[in-house]
Amino acid sequence: MSATFLGMPGNFPKNAAKAVEDSQLRFNLRKATHTIRGKRAAVVGELPDWAELRAAGKAVKDHTLRHLDRYLLQLEEAVRRAGGTVHWARDADEANRIVGDLVAATGETEVVKVKSMATQEIGLNEALARRGITAYETDLAELIVQLGDDFPSHILVPAIHRNRSEIREIFLDHMPGAPPGLTDEPPALAEAARLHLRERFLKSKVAVSGANFMIAETGTLVVLESEGNGRMCLTLPETLISVVGIEKLLPSWQDLEVFLQLLPRSSTGERMNPYTSTWTGATEGQDFHLVLLDNGRTDVLADEVGRQALRCIRCSACLNVCPVYERAGGHAYGSVYPGPIGAILTPQLRGMSSDLDASLPFASSLCGACLEVCPVAIDIPEVLVDLRAKAPHAAAERAGMKAAGWVLGDQARLARAQRLAGRLRRLVPRRRLPGPLSAWTDTRDVPDIPEESFRDWWERDDGRA
Repeated sequence: MSATFLGMPGNFPKNAAKAVEDSQLRFNLRKATHTIRGKRAAVVGELPDWAELRAAGKAVKDHTLRHLDRYLLQLEEAVRRAGGTVHWARDADEANRIVGDLVAATGETEVVKVKSMATQEIGLNEALARRGITAYETDLAELIVQLGDDFPSHILVPAIHRNRSEIREIFLDHMPGAPPGLTDEPPALAEAARLHLRERFLKSKVAVSGANFMIAETGTLVVLESEGNGRMCLTLPETLISVVGIEKLLPSWQDLEVFLQLLPRSSTGERMNPYTSTWTGATEGQDFHLVLLDNGRTDVLADEVGRQALRCIRCSACLNVCPVYERAGGHAYGSVYPGPIGAILTPQLRGMSSDLDASLPFASSLCGACLEVCPVAIDIPEVLVDLRAKAPHAAAERAGMKAAGWVLGDQARLARAQRLAGRLRRLVPRRRLPGPLSAWTDTRDVPDIPEESFRDWWERDDGRA
């Protein structure tokens, strides 16, 4: 697994506290997420069978995950039959080595990339750079992030934390050949990027891609995008290397039909995706390699509660409705997978040995908005609660929970504790608790303790108001 984003503090609360101080960031996030959220709601509302589509997507994903071993072998055979080569990567290091060796074998020192979160997950660009190979992002938002020496902050729109004035400054400062009179109007920014990327497409002989879906029965890979840059990346180079997580599998073309309705509506708020590219094996003389990435996914699959995170189709709908993400932004999660889905996926892929990863399951209010909009019905709050129980806890917290369990486990003990708390209520601090309990009051006030418990009031008044 790749390392945490460089420069990130120790845990999510520290990252979020810093992020909420940036008023421009909060404005950018609120404007963008509310716009996407509104578009999604409109196009989803048009479909009377949305609930059925959602249930179908969930069922297809669950079936595929239950039989993943069989479908992966079927995919491998289909890809090889179509002239492609399949490589299996257990972790990030192995995947990076495979891709680096394939690029080195061509003699090239540059590659172009179409948007791939899997390659960001494993730190492929950095691994290639250590071998003297430069990777150029071709997705517009990824290009902005790369030129600005930044980190992605959103699954669908990696540069969502930037406004157009900031993007103009990035282009002027870091994009070779950017016109000096460049304005911050979207058409002007897009044209500057188009001219810059066209040169890369025409020069590069090696491309690296991801895939939204893989079809087991034919060995076909599918990429959905909105700009057309991906299609240039997939067709022009002489060698194409696709790095794809093993969970991106679908059994058949019939199953794909469901997701081609779910994904555009949930991600960009569109009825149909602008560019849907498919390829099967080595096409038109192109040398094709498929790198199937595990990198912790098998461990996630073994978890009865957590495995539902592997249903994710990377639509980002959960980010756009999350009140925590809207205020803290994606960088606070310290991972290529931000927001609610990142809070359950990253700790499972990377483990919870670091302070950051252990804090991610707590980066949520458990409001349930993410579950309501997820097109494959991932119960993110359920997984969050499960991961919170598995996360490492301080000795004082464990002792406190054990004591609370002992008190709450017996109604007589609970009644005595309530009476004692009522008598000592004036000694309890109003705002902040002392010692190990202070962390609980970092983000909340101490609730008022009533003089009389509900139990005692009920017994005294015999239930009469």
